[in-house]
Amino acid sequence: MNTDITASAKPEYPVIDRNPPFTKTVANFSALDYLRLSTITGVSVTVGYLSGIKPNIRGPSMVTGGLIGLMGGFMYAYQNSAGRLMGFFPNEQEVARYKK
Repeated sequence: MNTDITASAKPEYPVIDRNPPFTKTVANFSALDYLRLSTITGVSVTVGYLSGIKPNIRGPSMVTGGLIGLMGGFMYAYQNSAGRLMGFFPNEQEVARYKK
Protein backbone atom coordinates (compact mmCIF):
# COMPACT_ATOMS: atom_id res chain seq x y z
CA MET A 1 0.00 0.00 0.00
CA ASN A 2 1.39 3.39 -1.01
CA THR A 3 1.16 5.88 1.86
CA ASP A 4 3.02 8.72 0.14
CA ILE A 5 0.53 11.62 0.13
CA THR A 6 2.37 13.36 -2.71
CA ALA A 7 1.80 10.37 -4.99
CA SER A 8 -1.83 11.34 -5.60
CA ALA A 9 -1.20 15.01 -6.40
CA LYS A 10 1.76 16.63 -8.06
CA PRO A 11 3.02 20.02 -6.78
CA GLU A 12 2.19 22.98 -9.01
CA TYR A 13 4.92 25.22 -7.57
CA PRO A 14 8.66 24.73 -6.93
CA VAL A 15 9.33 22.17 -4.20
CA ILE A 16 11.55 23.47 -1.40
CA ASP A 17 11.34 20.45 0.90
CA ARG A 18 9.41 17.31 -0.01
CA ASN A 19 9.00 16.24 3.61
CA PRO A 20 9.59 19.30 5.86
CA PRO A 21 10.29 18.63 9.55
CA PHE A 22 8.17 20.21 12.27
CA THR A 23 10.76 22.83 13.20
CA LYS A 24 11.28 24.00 9.63
CA THR A 25 7.54 24.20 9.01
CA VAL A 26 6.91 26.27 12.15
CA ALA A 27 9.90 28.50 11.38
CA ASN A 28 8.37 29.11 7.94
CA PHE A 29 5.15 30.64 9.35
CA SER A 30 4.42 33.93 7.63
CA ALA A 31 2.80 37.01 9.13
CA LEU A 32 -0.46 35.96 7.49
CA ASP A 33 -0.22 32.55 9.18
CA TYR A 34 0.18 34.22 12.58
CA LEU A 35 -2.69 36.57 11.79
CA ARG A 36 -4.95 33.65 10.90
CA LEU A 37 -3.89 31.75 14.03
CA SER A 38 -4.65 34.69 16.31
CA THR A 39 -7.92 35.49 14.53
CA ILE A 40 -9.21 31.92 14.84
CA THR A 41 -8.16 31.87 18.50
CA GLY A 42 -9.81 35.21 19.25
CA VAL A 43 -13.07 34.26 17.55
CA SER A 44 -13.11 30.95 19.44
CA VAL A 45 -12.57 32.69 22.79
CA THR A 46 -15.48 35.02 22.02
CA VAL A 47 -17.74 32.16 20.93
CA GLY A 48 -16.78 30.22 24.06
CA TYR A 49 -17.61 33.18 26.27
CA LEU A 50 -20.95 33.81 24.59
CA SER A 51 -21.93 30.15 24.66
CA GLY A 52 -21.30 30.01 28.42
CA ILE A 53 -23.53 32.95 29.36
CA LYS A 54 -26.79 31.06 29.79
CA PRO A 55 -25.53 28.20 32.01
CA ASN A 56 -23.27 30.73 33.84
CA ILE A 57 -19.98 28.98 33.01
CA ARG A 58 -18.41 31.80 31.04
CA GLY A 59 -14.84 31.28 32.30
CA PRO A 60 -14.42 27.56 31.64
CA SER A 61 -16.34 27.83 28.38
CA MET A 62 -14.13 30.71 27.23
CA VAL A 63 -10.91 28.84 28.09
CA THR A 64 -12.11 25.69 26.35
CA GLY A 65 -13.12 27.65 23.26
CA GLY A 66 -9.77 29.42 23.26
CA LEU A 67 -7.81 26.18 23.48
CA ILE A 68 -9.83 24.63 20.67
CA GLY A 69 -9.31 27.75 18.56
CA LEU A 70 -5.60 27.83 19.33
CA MET A 71 -5.17 24.22 18.24
CA GLY A 72 -7.29 24.72 15.14
CA GLY A 73 -5.50 27.93 14.20
CA PHE A 74 -2.10 26.31 14.67
CA MET A 75 -3.08 23.34 12.51
CA TYR A 76 -4.37 25.69 9.79
CA ALA A 77 -1.16 27.76 9.83
CA TYR A 78 0.95 24.58 9.86
CA GLN A 79 -0.96 23.18 6.87
CA ASN A 80 -0.42 26.37 4.87
CA SER A 81 3.27 26.56 5.77
CA ALA A 82 3.92 22.90 4.93
CA GLY A 83 1.95 23.26 1.70
CA ARG A 84 4.15 26.16 0.61
CA LEU A 85 7.33 24.22 1.40
CA MET A 86 6.08 21.15 -0.47
CA GLY A 87 5.02 23.22 -3.50
CA PHE A 88 1.26 22.80 -3.22
CA PHE A 89 0.55 26.48 -2.48
CA PRO A 90 2.09 29.62 -4.03
CA ASN A 91 5.57 30.03 -2.53
CA GLU A 92 7.47 32.87 -4.22
CA GLN A 93 8.78 34.25 -0.90
CA GLU A 94 9.97 30.84 0.30
CA VAL A 95 11.73 30.10 -2.99
CA ALA A 96 13.59 33.42 -2.76
CA ARG A 97 14.46 32.85 0.91
CA TYR A 98 15.73 29.26 0.62
CA LYS A 99 17.58 29.72 -2.70
CA LYS A 100 20.21 31.86 -0.99
